[in-house]
Amino acid sequence: MRVSVEVNGEQRTAEDVWAGESLLYVLRERLGLPGSKNACEQGECGSCTVYLDEVVVCACLVAAGQAEGRSVRTVEGLAHGATLDRVQQAFLVTGAVQCGFCTPGLVVAAHDLLRRVPDPGDNEIREALAGNLCRCTGYEKIIEAVRLAAAAPAAAGRAAASDETAASDGTAR
Repeated sequence: MRVSVEVNGEQRTAEDVWAGESLLYVLRERLGLPGSKNACEQGECGSCTVYLDEVVVCACLVAAGQAEGRSVRTVEGLAHGATLDRVQQAFLVTGAVQCGFCTPGLVVAAHDLLRRVPDPGDNEIREALAGNLCRCTGYEKIIEAVRLAAAAPAAAGRAAASDETAASDGTAR
């Protein structure tokens, strides 16, 4: 079977796909996108979380054929060229990245949360990340990363406004 799917904004095709192959297997092994991790293969750990038509799913639970003609965005597709997404950057800054196995799923889940809820409280953050298991942390650095990412747009907006004010009154930095 042949599967054609838009992945991270680019049309991609996988050939000779077995009917029982998961989207995760096709992404990792056939399309060379190793960001999403293969851990439980039962949708319990969240390490394979991706967007499918802008809805988060566990790629291990989606048959590759179900993705035919659809849009997939992986953790690799969150960055803007060489610039990391604010969630990816926040994970680095706060030290929320440890072994890295759960990180892609947590980053995608956090990214989705912040798309839906720009300024989430701790309970909303915990609920959004509940489907992602991490064996290395106590989750505090991860929650801190989501808080930082949520604050990032506001900080960027304040900096831009400050730059505009400085330029208009002649006190440009």
